[in-house]
Amino acid sequence: MNFLIIGNGGREHAFAWKISQSSLVQKVFIAPGNAGTERENKCENINIDSEDISALRDFAIEKSIDLTIVGPEAPLVKGIVDEFEKNNLLILGPSKKASQIEGSKKFMKDFLKKNHIRTAEYEVFEDYEESKEYISKSKFPIVIKADGLAAGKGVTIAHSAEEAHKALDDAMQKKIFGPAGTKVVIEDFLQGEEASFIVLCDGKKTIPFASSQDHKARDNNDLGPNTGGMGAYSPAPIVTEEIHKQVMKKIIKPTIDGLKSEGITYKGFLYAGLMIKNSEISVLEFNCRFGDPETQPILMRMESDLAEICLLAAQGNLNEREISWTKDSALGVVIASKGYPFEYEKNKEINNLENENPRQKVFHAGTKTHEGQVLSNGGRVLCVTALGSTLLDSKNLAYQKVKTIDWKDGFYRDDIGDKAIKS
Repeated sequence: MNFLIIGNGGREHAFAWKISQSSLVQKVFIAPGNAGTERENKCENINIDSEDISALRDFAIEKSIDLTIVGPEAPLVKGIVDEFEKNNLLILGPSKKASQIEGSKKFMKDFLKKNHIRTAEYEVFEDYEESKEYISKSKFPIVIKADGLAAGKGVTIAHSAEEAHKALDDAMQKKIFGPAGTKVVIEDFLQGEEASFIVLCDGKKTIPFASSQDHKARDNNDLGPNTGGMGAYSPAPIVTEEIHKQVMKKIIKPTIDGLKSEGITYKGFLYAGLMIKNSEISVLEFNCRFGDPETQPILMRMESDLAEICLLAAQGNLNEREISWTKDSALGVVIASKGYPFEYEKNKEINNLENENPRQKVFHAGTKTHEGQVLSNGGRVLCVTALGSTLLDSKNLAYQKVKTIDWKDGFYRDDIGDKAIKS
Protein backbone atom coordinates (compact mmCIF):
# COMPACT_ATOMS: atom_id res chain seq x y z
CA MET A 1 0.00 0.00 0.00
CA ASN A 2 1.06 3.59 -0.62
CA PHE A 3 0.59 6.15 2.15
CA LEU A 4 0.77 9.95 1.99
CA ILE A 5 1.61 11.94 5.13
CA ILE A 6 0.95 15.66 5.00
CA GLY A 7 3.25 17.98 6.97
CA ASN A 8 6.90 18.74 7.62
CA GLY A 9 7.31 18.66 11.41
CA GLY A 10 8.48 16.31 14.13
CA ARG A 11 5.02 14.76 14.35
CA GLU A 12 5.12 13.86 10.65
CA HIS A 13 8.65 12.43 10.93
CA ALA A 14 7.46 10.23 13.79
CA PHE A 15 4.44 9.10 11.73
CA ALA A 16 6.63 8.31 8.71
CA TRP A 17 9.15 6.41 10.85
CA LYS A 18 6.45 4.30 12.52
CA ILE A 19 4.25 3.70 9.47
CA SER A 20 7.22 2.68 7.31
CA GLN A 21 7.81 -0.26 9.71
CA SER A 22 4.47 -1.84 8.72
CA SER A 23 4.42 -4.89 6.44
CA LEU A 24 1.29 -3.38 4.84
CA VAL A 25 3.27 -0.43 3.53
CA GLN A 26 5.20 -0.34 0.29
CA LYS A 27 5.88 3.41 0.06
CA VAL A 28 5.38 6.46 2.26
CA PHE A 29 5.27 9.88 0.61
CA ILE A 30 5.63 12.95 2.85
CA ALA A 31 4.53 16.37 1.61
CA PRO A 32 6.68 18.33 2.02
CA GLY A 33 8.65 16.43 4.70
CA ASN A 34 12.05 17.39 6.11
CA ALA A 35 15.66 16.23 6.27
CA GLY A 36 14.69 13.42 8.64
CA THR A 37 11.74 11.97 6.75
CA GLU A 38 13.75 11.63 3.54
CA ARG A 39 16.24 9.37 5.36
CA GLU A 40 13.64 6.85 6.55
CA ASN A 41 13.19 3.46 4.92
CA LYS A 42 10.47 3.37 2.19
CA CYS A 43 10.00 7.16 2.49
CA GLU A 44 10.14 9.91 -0.13
CA ASN A 45 9.63 13.66 0.29
CA ILE A 46 7.32 15.40 -2.18
CA ASN A 47 7.72 19.12 -2.79
CA ILE A 48 4.09 20.12 -2.21
CA ASP A 49 3.12 22.57 0.52
CA SER A 50 0.91 21.08 3.24
CA GLU A 51 -1.79 23.71 2.58
CA ASP A 52 -1.88 23.29 -1.21
CA ILE A 53 -4.99 21.14 -1.11
CA SER A 54 -5.63 20.87 -4.85
CA ALA A 55 -2.01 19.82 -5.57
CA LEU A 56 -2.14 17.24 -2.75
CA ARG A 57 -5.44 15.88 -4.10
CA ASP A 58 -4.03 15.58 -7.61
CA PHE A 59 -0.91 13.82 -6.29
CA ALA A 60 -3.02 11.33 -4.31
CA ILE A 61 -5.02 10.52 -7.44
CA GLU A 62 -1.94 10.25 -9.68
CA LYS A 63 -0.06 7.93 -7.30
CA SER A 64 -3.12 5.86 -6.30
CA ILE A 65 -2.54 6.66 -2.63
CA ASP A 66 -4.33 4.14 -0.42
CA LEU A 67 -4.45 6.37 2.66
CA THR A 68 -3.58 9.99 3.39
CA ILE A 69 -2.84 11.03 6.98
CA VAL A 70 -2.97 14.74 7.80
CA GLY A 71 -0.46 15.91 10.43
CA PRO A 72 -0.90 19.69 10.95
CA GLU A 73 -4.06 21.61 11.78
CA ALA A 74 -4.04 24.24 9.01
CA PRO A 75 -5.01 21.96 6.07
CA LEU A 76 -7.68 20.32 8.26
CA VAL A 77 -9.23 23.67 9.16
CA LYS A 78 -9.07 24.61 5.46
CA GLY A 79 -11.12 21.52 4.53
CA ILE A 80 -8.64 19.05 3.01
CA VAL A 81 -10.66 16.06 4.26
CA ASP A 82 -13.85 17.31 2.58
CA GLU A 83 -11.97 17.80 -0.71
CA PHE A 84 -10.34 14.36 -0.63
CA GLU A 85 -13.58 12.58 0.28
CA LYS A 86 -15.39 14.42 -2.53
CA ASN A 87 -12.88 12.73 -4.85
CA ASN A 88 -13.28 9.28 -3.24
CA LEU A 89 -9.82 9.40 -1.67
CA LEU A 90 -9.38 7.69 1.71
CA ILE A 91 -8.05 10.20 4.26
CA LEU A 92 -7.70 10.26 8.03
CA GLY A 93 -8.63 13.52 9.71
CA PRO A 94 -11.68 15.52 10.79
CA SER A 95 -13.82 17.51 8.38
CA LYS A 96 -13.68 21.27 8.09
CA LYS A 97 -16.68 21.60 10.43
CA ALA A 98 -15.21 19.21 13.00
CA SER A 99 -11.83 20.98 12.84
CA GLN A 100 -13.41 24.13 14.25
CA ILE A 101 -12.76 22.53 17.63
CA GLU A 102 -9.18 23.76 17.17
CA GLY A 103 -9.64 26.36 14.46
CA SER A 104 -11.71 28.65 16.71
CA LYS A 105 -11.14 29.02 20.46
CA LYS A 106 -14.56 30.66 20.68
CA PHE A 107 -16.23 27.66 19.03
CA MET A 108 -14.39 25.30 21.39
CA LYS A 109 -15.20 27.21 24.58
CA ASP A 110 -18.85 27.71 23.62
CA PHE A 111 -19.07 24.00 22.75
CA LEU A 112 -17.63 22.97 26.12
CA LYS A 113 -20.04 25.23 27.97
CA LYS A 114 -23.04 23.98 26.00
CA ASN A 115 -22.12 20.33 26.63
CA HIS A 116 -21.35 20.81 30.34
CA ILE A 117 -17.68 19.84 29.98
CA ARG A 118 -15.52 21.40 32.67
CA THR A 119 -13.31 24.29 31.49
CA ALA A 120 -12.12 27.69 32.74
CA GLU A 121 -14.58 30.60 32.88
CA TYR A 122 -14.09 32.86 29.85
CA GLU A 123 -15.24 35.83 27.82
CA VAL A 124 -14.82 36.49 24.08
CA PHE A 125 -13.95 39.92 22.66
CA GLU A 126 -13.79 41.44 19.19
CA ASP A 127 -13.55 45.01 20.47
CA TYR A 128 -10.12 46.12 21.70
CA GLU A 129 -11.44 48.73 24.16
CA GLU A 130 -13.94 46.30 25.68
CA SER A 131 -11.20 43.72 26.21
CA LYS A 132 -9.02 46.34 27.93
CA GLU A 133 -11.92 47.28 30.19
CA TYR A 134 -12.40 43.61 31.13
CA ILE A 135 -8.72 43.27 32.00
CA SER A 136 -8.87 46.29 34.28
CA LYS A 137 -11.32 44.35 36.48
CA SER A 138 -9.56 40.98 36.27
CA LYS A 139 -7.64 39.04 38.90
CA PHE A 140 -4.25 37.81 37.73
CA PRO A 141 -2.94 35.60 36.31
CA ILE A 142 -5.31 35.36 33.36
CA VAL A 143 -4.97 33.62 30.01
CA ILE A 144 -5.35 35.45 26.69
CA LYS A 145 -5.79 33.40 23.51
CA ALA A 146 -5.99 34.42 19.89
CA ASP A 147 -9.20 32.88 18.55
CA GLY A 148 -7.73 31.33 15.40
CA LEU A 149 -4.69 29.24 14.53
CA ALA A 150 -1.39 30.76 15.64
CA ALA A 151 1.08 27.85 15.38
CA GLY A 152 1.00 27.25 19.13
CA LYS A 153 2.08 30.82 19.90
CA GLY A 154 -1.26 32.56 20.37
CA VAL A 155 -1.57 31.91 24.11
CA THR A 156 -0.28 34.27 26.82
CA ILE A 157 -0.43 33.63 30.55
CA ALA A 158 -0.48 37.20 31.83
CA HIS A 159 0.66 37.72 35.44
CA SER A 160 0.04 41.47 35.37
CA ALA A 161 -2.06 44.11 33.65
CA GLU A 162 1.03 45.17 31.70
CA GLU A 163 1.54 41.66 30.28
CA ALA A 164 -2.17 41.35 29.50
CA HIS A 165 -2.27 44.67 27.63
CA LYS A 166 0.80 43.71 25.64
CA ALA A 167 -0.85 40.42 24.61
CA LEU A 168 -4.00 42.25 23.54
CA ASP A 169 -2.00 44.87 21.69
CA ASP A 170 0.04 42.21 19.85
CA ALA A 171 -3.05 40.25 18.80
CA MET A 172 -5.65 42.93 18.12
CA GLN A 173 -3.64 46.04 17.21
CA LYS A 174 -0.31 44.85 15.79
CA LYS A 175 -2.01 41.75 14.38
CA ILE A 176 1.09 39.59 14.84
CA PHE A 177 -1.13 36.49 14.41
CA GLY A 178 -2.93 37.94 11.39
CA PRO A 179 -6.69 37.23 11.19
CA ALA A 180 -6.33 34.70 14.05
CA GLY A 181 -6.08 37.56 16.56
CA THR A 182 -9.00 39.73 15.47
CA LYS A 183 -11.00 37.99 18.19
CA VAL A 184 -9.59 36.96 21.60
CA VAL A 185 -10.70 34.63 24.37
CA ILE A 186 -9.81 35.77 27.90
CA GLU A 187 -10.14 33.06 30.51
CA ASP A 188 -9.38 32.31 34.14
CA PHE A 189 -6.02 30.72 34.91
CA LEU A 190 -6.40 27.14 36.17
CA GLN A 191 -4.04 25.66 38.75
CA GLY A 192 -2.95 22.02 38.63
CA GLU A 193 -0.90 19.67 36.49
CA GLU A 194 -1.24 19.48 32.73
CA ALA A 195 -1.58 16.30 30.69
CA SER A 196 -2.20 15.50 27.04
CA PHE A 197 -4.85 12.91 26.20
CA ILE A 198 -5.14 11.76 22.59
CA VAL A 199 -7.76 9.48 21.07
CA LEU A 200 -8.47 8.13 17.61
CA CYS A 201 -12.05 8.18 16.29
CA ASP A 202 -13.46 6.30 13.30
CA GLY A 203 -16.83 8.10 13.32
CA LYS A 204 -18.37 5.54 15.70
CA LYS A 205 -15.70 4.00 17.94
CA THR A 206 -13.07 5.92 19.92
CA ILE A 207 -9.84 4.39 21.23
CA PRO A 208 -7.32 6.12 23.52
CA PHE A 209 -3.59 6.44 22.93
CA ALA A 210 -1.02 6.48 25.72
CA SER A 211 -1.06 9.51 28.01
CA SER A 212 1.67 12.14 27.82
CA GLN A 213 2.71 15.51 29.16
CA ASP A 214 4.01 18.44 27.16
CA HIS A 215 6.22 21.34 28.33
CA LYS A 216 4.85 24.51 26.74
CA ALA A 217 7.03 27.17 28.37
CA ARG A 218 10.32 27.99 26.65
CA ASP A 219 12.58 28.00 29.73
CA ASN A 220 13.42 25.77 32.67
CA ASN A 221 10.96 25.64 35.58
CA ASP A 222 8.11 26.45 33.17
CA LEU A 223 9.21 30.06 32.78
CA GLY A 224 9.35 32.25 29.69
CA PRO A 225 6.93 32.62 26.78
CA ASN A 226 4.62 29.87 25.53
CA THR A 227 5.85 27.77 22.61
CA GLY A 228 4.56 24.90 20.52
CA GLY A 229 6.21 22.59 23.06
CA MET A 230 9.78 22.16 24.30
CA GLY A 231 9.60 18.48 25.20
CA ALA A 232 7.25 15.72 26.30
CA TYR A 233 7.15 12.34 27.98
CA SER A 234 4.87 9.30 28.09
CA PRO A 235 3.16 7.99 30.12
CA ALA A 236 2.03 10.89 32.33
CA PRO A 237 1.89 9.63 35.95
CA ILE A 238 -0.88 12.13 36.73
CA VAL A 239 -3.18 10.16 34.39
CA THR A 240 -3.99 7.28 36.71
CA GLU A 241 -6.33 4.47 35.70
CA GLU A 242 -9.20 6.30 37.42
CA ILE A 243 -8.35 9.64 35.76
CA HIS A 244 -8.18 7.83 32.42
CA LYS A 245 -11.71 6.46 32.91
CA GLN A 246 -13.02 9.86 33.93
CA VAL A 247 -11.46 11.57 30.89
CA MET A 248 -13.11 9.08 28.55
CA LYS A 249 -16.46 9.36 30.35
CA LYS A 250 -16.67 13.08 31.17
CA ILE A 251 -14.68 14.66 28.32
CA ILE A 252 -14.13 12.47 25.26
CA LYS A 253 -17.57 10.80 25.06
CA PRO A 254 -19.60 14.00 25.60
CA THR A 255 -17.38 15.78 23.05
CA ILE A 256 -17.93 13.19 20.32
CA ASP A 257 -21.65 12.92 21.20
CA GLY A 258 -22.00 16.72 21.35
CA LEU A 259 -20.51 17.10 17.88
CA LYS A 260 -22.76 14.36 16.58
CA SER A 261 -25.81 16.19 17.98
CA GLU A 262 -24.77 19.13 15.77
CA GLY A 263 -24.55 16.87 12.72
CA ILE A 264 -20.75 16.54 12.89
CA THR A 265 -19.18 13.08 12.73
CA TYR A 266 -15.65 13.18 14.11
CA LYS A 267 -13.06 11.00 12.38
CA GLY A 268 -9.34 11.25 13.09
CA PHE A 269 -7.17 12.17 16.05
CA LEU A 270 -8.56 14.32 18.85
CA TYR A 271 -6.20 15.87 21.38
CA ALA A 272 -7.46 17.11 24.73
CA GLY A 273 -5.12 19.36 26.69
CA LEU A 274 -6.12 18.83 30.31
CA MET A 275 -5.56 20.47 33.68
CA ILE A 276 -5.85 18.06 36.60
CA LYS A 277 -6.14 19.11 40.23
CA ASN A 278 -7.41 16.94 43.11
CA SER A 279 -9.02 14.55 40.61
CA GLU A 280 -10.92 17.41 38.98
CA ILE A 281 -10.29 17.48 35.23
CA SER A 282 -10.73 20.59 33.08
CA VAL A 283 -10.20 21.06 29.35
CA LEU A 284 -7.61 23.70 28.46
CA GLU A 285 -7.79 23.15 24.71
CA PHE A 286 -8.74 20.74 21.96
CA ASN A 287 -6.61 20.01 18.91
CA CYS A 288 -8.00 18.29 15.82
CA ARG A 289 -4.78 16.30 15.38
CA PHE A 290 -2.02 14.44 17.19
CA GLY A 291 0.17 16.59 19.44
CA ASP A 292 3.74 17.66 18.77
CA PRO A 293 6.09 16.96 20.59
CA GLU A 294 3.86 14.32 22.28
CA THR A 295 3.73 12.18 19.12
CA GLN A 296 7.42 11.34 19.29
CA PRO A 297 7.56 9.70 22.76
CA ILE A 298 4.08 8.16 22.35
CA LEU A 299 5.00 6.42 19.09
CA MET A 300 8.32 5.26 20.57
CA ARG A 301 6.18 3.30 23.08
CA MET A 302 3.64 1.95 20.56
CA GLU A 303 3.89 -1.78 19.82
CA SER A 304 0.89 -2.03 17.46
CA ASP A 305 0.98 -1.44 13.69
CA LEU A 306 0.17 2.29 13.28
CA ALA A 307 -0.48 1.94 9.54
CA GLU A 308 -3.12 -0.73 10.18
CA ILE A 309 -4.75 1.26 13.02
CA CYS A 310 -4.96 4.41 10.87
CA LEU A 311 -6.36 2.46 7.92
CA LEU A 312 -9.09 0.89 10.05
CA ALA A 313 -10.00 4.29 11.53
CA ALA A 314 -10.26 5.91 8.11
CA GLN A 315 -12.48 3.04 6.95
CA GLY A 316 -14.72 3.46 10.02
CA ASN A 317 -13.78 -0.01 11.19
CA LEU A 318 -11.90 0.22 14.51
CA ASN A 319 -14.53 -1.97 16.20
CA GLU A 320 -13.05 -3.50 19.38
CA ARG A 321 -9.48 -2.78 18.38
CA GLU A 322 -7.01 -1.84 21.12
CA ILE A 323 -3.46 -0.54 20.93
CA SER A 324 -0.51 -2.28 22.62
CA TRP A 325 2.09 -0.24 24.50
CA THR A 326 5.43 -1.12 26.01
CA LYS A 327 5.62 -0.58 29.77
CA ASP A 328 8.79 1.41 29.16
CA SER A 329 8.75 5.21 29.36
CA ALA A 330 9.76 7.59 26.58
CA LEU A 331 10.91 11.20 26.74
CA GLY A 332 11.63 13.76 24.02
CA VAL A 333 13.70 16.94 24.26
CA VAL A 334 13.12 19.69 21.69
CA ILE A 335 16.16 21.57 20.41
CA ALA A 336 15.06 24.94 19.05
CA SER A 337 16.70 27.80 17.17
CA LYS A 338 18.07 30.56 19.41
CA GLY A 339 15.45 33.30 19.54
CA TYR A 340 12.44 30.98 19.22
CA PRO A 341 9.48 31.61 19.65
CA PHE A 342 10.41 35.07 18.38
CA GLU A 343 12.89 35.90 15.60
CA TYR A 344 15.55 33.32 14.78
CA GLU A 345 17.99 32.52 11.99
CA LYS A 346 17.72 29.60 9.58
CA ASN A 347 20.19 27.67 7.41
CA LYS A 348 22.58 26.79 10.25
CA GLU A 349 24.55 23.55 9.91
CA ILE A 350 23.67 20.65 12.21
CA ASN A 351 25.94 17.62 12.58
CA ASN A 352 26.18 14.32 14.47
CA LEU A 353 22.51 13.39 14.15
CA GLU A 354 23.03 9.67 13.59
CA ASN A 355 21.50 7.21 16.07
CA GLU A 356 24.01 4.80 17.57
CA ASN A 357 21.63 3.41 20.19
CA PRO A 358 18.38 1.79 18.94
CA ARG A 359 16.57 3.21 21.99
CA GLN A 360 17.43 6.76 20.94
CA LYS A 361 15.85 8.55 17.97
CA VAL A 362 16.42 12.04 16.59
CA PHE A 363 13.16 13.23 15.04
CA HIS A 364 13.51 16.18 12.68
CA ALA A 365 11.07 19.10 12.60
CA GLY A 366 12.48 22.36 11.19
CA THR A 367 15.23 20.89 9.00
CA LYS A 368 16.12 20.66 5.33
CA THR A 369 18.95 19.18 3.30
CA HIS A 370 21.23 21.28 1.09
CA GLU A 371 24.04 19.55 -0.82
CA GLY A 372 23.95 16.66 1.63
CA GLN A 373 24.19 18.91 4.71
CA VAL A 374 21.35 19.14 7.26
CA LEU A 375 20.39 22.78 7.92
CA SER A 376 18.01 24.37 10.40
CA ASN A 377 14.76 25.50 8.78
CA GLY A 378 12.40 26.50 11.59
CA GLY A 379 11.89 27.39 15.24
CA ARG A 380 11.60 23.93 16.76
CA VAL A 381 14.20 21.98 14.86
CA LEU A 382 14.77 18.57 16.47
CA CYS A 383 13.12 16.34 19.07
CA VAL A 384 15.62 13.93 20.59
CA THR A 385 13.61 11.03 21.98
CA ALA A 386 14.59 7.97 23.99
CA LEU A 387 12.99 4.86 25.43
CA GLY A 388 13.97 3.70 28.92
CA SER A 389 12.74 1.24 31.55
CA THR A 390 11.87 4.24 33.73
CA LEU A 391 11.25 7.91 33.02
CA LEU A 392 14.63 8.74 34.55
CA ASP A 393 16.33 6.21 32.25
CA SER A 394 14.63 7.69 29.19
CA LYS A 395 15.56 11.22 30.30
CA ASN A 396 19.22 10.26 30.76
CA LEU A 397 19.33 8.55 27.36
CA ALA A 398 17.67 11.49 25.59
CA TYR A 399 19.98 14.11 27.09
CA GLN A 400 22.99 11.90 26.45
CA LYS A 401 22.18 12.14 22.73
CA VAL A 402 21.24 15.85 22.91
CA LYS A 403 24.71 16.68 24.19
CA THR A 404 26.43 14.95 21.26
CA ILE A 405 24.58 16.94 18.57
CA ASP A 406 26.77 19.60 16.99
CA TRP A 407 24.62 22.72 16.53
CA LYS A 408 25.85 25.86 18.24
CA ASP A 409 22.75 27.87 17.27
CA GLY A 410 20.32 25.64 19.16
CA PHE A 411 19.01 25.67 22.72
CA TYR A 412 16.91 23.35 24.87
CA ARG A 413 15.42 23.00 28.32
CA ASP A 414 17.34 20.64 30.59
CA ASP A 415 14.46 19.82 32.97
CA ILE A 416 12.06 17.89 30.74
CA GLY A 417 10.32 15.26 32.85
CA ASP A 418 11.76 16.44 36.17
CA LYS A 419 8.41 17.17 37.74
CA ALA A 420 7.20 13.60 37.15
CA ILE A 421 10.54 12.07 38.16
CA LYS A 422 10.64 13.97 41.45
CA SER A 423 7.06 13.08 42.32
